[in-house]
Amino acid sequence: MAIDLGAERLLSAEKGARHIVVEIKSFIGRSDVRDLEQALGQYILYQQALKEEFIDRELYLAVPRRAYYAIFAETIGDMLIRNDVLQIFVFDEQQEVIIQWLPK
Repeated sequence: MAIDLGAERLLSAEKGARHIVVEIKSFIGRSDVRDLEQALGQYILYQQALKEEFIDRELYLAVPRRAYYAIFAETIGDMLIRNDVLQIFVFDEQQEVIIQWLPK
């Protein structure tokens, strides 16, 4: 995929038999809500670009553990996951491992 909409990092990978695209975000801005707005906008643009180009990959937003607890474990972020707006995975920055995939 040859587009860059300002994502911090965009990776293509496989999860079992599934092919995925992962947008990695750090959420280190001054405002969690502003970071979420920006990440959500980029996520939707990537999602639509994949659909438009008939690229058969699932899109995930990768978020560090601290961002998950600050944003996605709270009402506003949880709402986006529960309503199938976002698929995320949570990673530990120090150990560089995936902790959780959402939705399950």
